[in-house]
Parts: sequence; C-alpha cells; structure tokens
Amino acid sequence: MTTGIVIAQTTVDDAERAQRLARGAVEEGLAACAHVDAPLTAVYRWKGAVETATEWRVSYKTGRDRLPALAAWVARSHPYEVPEWIALPVIDGSAAYLDWVERESLG
Repeated sequence: MTTGIVIAQTTVDDAERAQRLARGAVEEGLAACAHVDAPLTAVYRWKGAVETATEWRVSYKTGRDRLPALAAWVARSHPYEVPEWIALPVIDGSAAYLDWVERESLG
C-alpha cells in the first residue's frame, strides 16, 4: 500500500542555498513543506576520485502528481552539475497530515 505522497530529496553544499531551495519550492506550491537537515558529511565518487564534502539535505513532502514539476524546478535552481534527486513513496501516515500535504502541494 502506498499513499499519493512522496518525499523527494536533494543535497547542496551551503546552508543558505538549502534554505532557498526549500523555501522556493514551497512558495511555488510544488511542495507542502521542506525540511533542511543539519550539515552532514558526504563521501562519494566524482570523476574518478573519492571526495568528502559537507552538505545539507533538503527533503520535500509533496503529492506524487507534483513530483515532475518539483523535479524540473529543482534541476533549474540547483547549482550542482549532477544534483542528487531521489523520491521515496510514503506508504502510510496520519490521514490529516497526508491530506494537508495533498492540499498544500497543488501549485
């Protein structure tokens, strides 16, 4: 069982950029809300080298039908050459919260 809600995530290398990505998507009606997590350490392979960086994760709560528009907006707004973009289905949750996410992410 899944709901019509997804959590989509990206990361970025600056707290202020993370705030802009979070706020912008909510202001555009692409997500009901966005969380910016505390800095985390990312270890990844990039262009043949193992890199380590400090990043902030932005998690968006949105309706599945809004995901393509949100993905396009993040791609246009994101400073990375290849930004992280993943979406996870919400399989269950409070009915009141899930209804709120649906209502607020209608654009």
